[in-house]
Amino acid sequence: MSLTKARLPALLKISSEKNTISCLKKDNKRLNQKLLQLQALLEEKEAQLGPSKRSMGEANSSFQSSGIDGENLRPSSSSEDICAPATSYLGRIPQREECAAAEPTKFASARVESSSRQDSYSASSLHASSGGIGDTAQKLYGSHFDENGREMLREEEFPEVSVEFQETFLGHTSPITRCRFSASGNNIASASVDGTVRIWTYDSSIPASRNATIYCGAEIMSLDWECKSDRLLLIGTADGGIKAWNVDAKRVVCDLNTTDAFPSVLDLKCSPVEPIFVSAASSRRLGSNSIDSPGYASLTVWNMKTWKAMTVLPLGEDPPAITSLCFNHNGKILAASATDGMIHMFDMSAGLQITGWPAHDSAISSLLFGPDETSIFSLGSDGKIFEWSLQNQGRVLWSKTSSWFSEPQTSNYCRHEMALDASGRQLLATSGSVTAPIYQVQGHSNGFKTLPHGAAITTVDWHPSLPIFLTGSADNSVRVTSIL
Repeated sequence: MSLTKARLPALLKISSEKNTISCLKKDNKRLNQKLLQLQALLEEKEAQLGPSKRSMGEANSSFQSSGIDGENLRPSSSSEDICAPATSYLGRIPQREECAAAEPTKFASARVESSSRQDSYSASSLHASSGGIGDTAQKLYGSHFDENGREMLREEEFPEVSVEFQETFLGHTSPITRCRFSASGNNIASASVDGTVRIWTYDSSIPASRNATIYCGAEIMSLDWECKSDRLLLIGTADGGIKAWNVDAKRVVCDLNTTDAFPSVLDLKCSPVEPIFVSAASSRRLGSNSIDSPGYASLTVWNMKTWKAMTVLPLGEDPPAITSLCFNHNGKILAASATDGMIHMFDMSAGLQITGWPAHDSAISSLLFGPDETSIFSLGSDGKIFEWSLQNQGRVLWSKTSSWFSEPQTSNYCRHEMALDASGRQLLATSGSVTAPIYQVQGHSNGFKTLPHGAAITTVDWHPSLPIFLTGSADNSVRVTSIL
């Protein structure tokens, strides 16, 4: 046991460096391909110019004035940029293995300390200093601008977020399906495909007496903590089970079951005020495990004192499955998203639906109230993210179309989700890639990306008050990352 612990930092370092090198090699390959395209386009333009030597001379002069060799499309080299990111220029690309060796990642007991580093990606900003190359670079690199004319980076060019510390939890043996901070943020619950839920803490100053492993016997579909304390954790499974785990007593205090007609508990949400929670269960549609085609929906309100069903919220005849739930701050309004792209809003005191609108052309996989509750965010299974006004229903305040949802092999256990930080200004989403995007909501700055896992990022969450986020991965690991 002691030998395994002693080897853990070294194994983590090797795994992380291999993942980093693999990602950097892919970046180099993609840039080389774009370089060839750019050179071919320049040759075509040169052929069109023909004998116009004067125009060509002016173009070369323009290249030289911007520090770019017009023939090779590479910047003048200096000792400072030997290990610059490959995406920072178009010419000679240094070996990424050498750069990784020059600045090794530091691990200590599964903790990584990162300097405050903001990589500068300027491959798509060549137009800034050269009028002739601007349009070409924009076409090839997808450079785009906000409404004020400021350049925005493509997602693959997002710099890595600056990390204060990072902890990696390696207790699971299968892909992670859900991970959630408790109400205080001190405890974490993480679930995996094999039907286990683990309670743990990332802070060594907090007693680990609540740490536990819960065996549920079926795939975990949903997790939610009681909102007023860290005492109770609700667990929803694929076989219709709803368990309430008391972290103080370290035992299941209630074991409920949905009806046989609705066995998949896709989401659970506790009221922030009353001792109730709502379960979103669905029937199974034969021959498909995709979120876009589960069966019909059932929304049930449960009493957390008696552990009995109170009421079933009305959804109409044969309603499409409900995939995500969220309460407003006082628990009076419940929002629910469905596989047909609809958003439904319920008055909890009356137990009735008060409004709803079509928000997506695909299934909605995640739903969140904005921080001031004048808006609501929705994430479609196609990667489209919208912020909707609640004061002017149907109006889109902000939107993104994520390109990080490109790996379909994770769909069997990954229902894409998003999370907002405490300020509501940063939105973290799951990803088919080894890194995940952190978008700047309603801002003009570019986003960031997380440090890489070893596989797709399947679940995310933010600390309720601190700039700390969770990422769970198909590589069986869960990470806690504190950002600067």
